[in-house]
Amino acid sequence: MIPYGRQSLDQADIDAVVEVLKSDWLTQGPTIERFEVAMAARCEAGFGVAVCNATAALHIACLAAGLGEGDWLWTSPNTFLASANCGRYCGANVDFVDIDPYTWNLDADALAQKLKIAEGEGTLPKVLVAVAFSGQSCEMRAIRELSRRYGFVVIEDASHAVGARYAGRPVGCGEYADMTVFSFHPVKIVTTGEGGLVLTNRPELAEHLRRLRSHGMTRDPAQMDEPSHGPWYYQQVELGFNYRITDMQAALGLSQLDKLEGFLARRRALVARYQTLLADLPLTLPTLQPDAESAWHLYVVRVQTEGLSVSHRVVFEGLRAAGIGVNVHYIPVHLQPYYRDLGFRPGDFPEAEAYYAQAISLPMYPAMTDEQQDYVVDHLRRLLADGQGPQR
Repeated sequence: MIPYGRQSLDQADIDAVVEVLKSDWLTQGPTIERFEVAMAARCEAGFGVAVCNATAALHIACLAAGLGEGDWLWTSPNTFLASANCGRYCGANVDFVDIDPYTWNLDADALAQKLKIAEGEGTLPKVLVAVAFSGQSCEMRAIRELSRRYGFVVIEDASHAVGARYAGRPVGCGEYADMTVFSFHPVKIVTTGEGGLVLTNRPELAEHLRRLRSHGMTRDPAQMDEPSHGPWYYQQVELGFNYRITDMQAALGLSQLDKLEGFLARRRALVARYQTLLADLPLTLPTLQPDAESAWHLYVVRVQTEGLSVSHRVVFEGLRAAGIGVNVHYIPVHLQPYYRDLGFRPGDFPEAEAYYAQAISLPMYPAMTDEQQDYVVDHLRRLLADGQGPQR
């Protein structure tokens, strides 16, 4: 099986984790801070707060933004469930903004129109989660201008975008977002096994995020309501969570970060080959906006089956049968039963639904060989060849 994505580990990664296993700290030790500092420096951001996964990162980012009961969070329907669920965890209402038909990211023009309507109805969002789908940022300049006009907090869900750039700067630098969230799941650009991180340039947000990841506790006398009882003393000053990452995971992340440029270079080389090899097929290939340099977590094509004797599903299942682990990213969130129960219906976000009916994620990971990629392309070409009989 050629998977759609997988981790790339070497002996240096193993050695880094073993070194922590032999140390005095397995969790809550110095390696976590080293990883946070390294990620912040790589992204030209002020502060990094590492947590157990990107869903937890999104949750505490929303809480730090003040999201709560009766507020609104908006995001893209073309994303993983966590980009919307983080709002529900806070008791907020969730709505969506349809996607751009070319980049498949949240459409900034559609956002502007929806904000005008929401202003009149008194339903403006408190938080916008702008998802960097497949590794490419949204039109963050336009989104930032809209946030200043309408007063919402921008959280960039850059789970796909470690190492990406926008407008000449690293994604995560904070120029266009109040907070940026990364994921370190095994199929992402770099991995910590499981893990996530929030970047921000605002020290008060960073301090709040650190409390929220560890039960709402503090040892800072300035945050306590009475003098310390002694060196052991702490107080819980708000309701927080056990969202902590371990030193073992952070060590793996630091080692992986050393290889980031090589990972990105190989992903971009694979994309260049796909773009050439698939150019003559009935597919819509991914498009980048001029300001974006994608990290290429995913390589998604849209199958144009009109005039062919095969359907989107037949192409997908044919590739799977050939040992090619394709996937679909994503089922529109508003079509999930939980969100339908909240009032969403098919047809609410037509661009996202049209995309879903055609999208297939092809294999994309640094260890993928040219020969494996040729195998994928050859089987896709065969499946898309004109056949006989009605569409199956």
